[in-house]
Amino acid sequence: MQQFLSTLSAEHSYTKSYSYTNGTDTEQLEKANRKFSLSVVHPVIRTHPVTKRKCLFVNMGYTTRIVDLNDNESEMLLNYLFGLVNKPEHTVLWHWRVNDIAFWDNRSTQHYAVADYWPNCRFMERATIIGGKSF
Repeated sequence: MQQFLSTLSAEHSYTKSYSYTNGTDTEQLEKANRKFSLSVVHPVIRTHPVTKRKCLFVNMGYTTRIVDLNDNESEMLLNYLFGLVNKPEHTVLWHWRVNDIAFWDNRSTQHYAVADYWPNCRFMERATIIGGKSF
């Protein structure tokens, strides 16, 4: 499977993450359309530039299809890969305490916020750095 995945590329589009708005946030989407390409293609498997470890470079929020496969095969494979990423043995669930700070390396980690904090509020400040080439 790893060898097969290393031959594939996937299309990523920020417009996928806007689909939940059902057209209610068109001003924000139009602004993003002017600033960014609608989609880009990256390898399904990328190599971390520091550790040289291989990792999946697909995610539910942005990956729209595997360009090397037909639509049905692409959908089935992506659903399988998305399921792997969310398996408990591949995740970290942080139990927040006062003054906690969390850092992760987006080059090999995917962030997924679990809405399990009700009735409390979630407050997050995010800092990002310019990324490198996806290879």
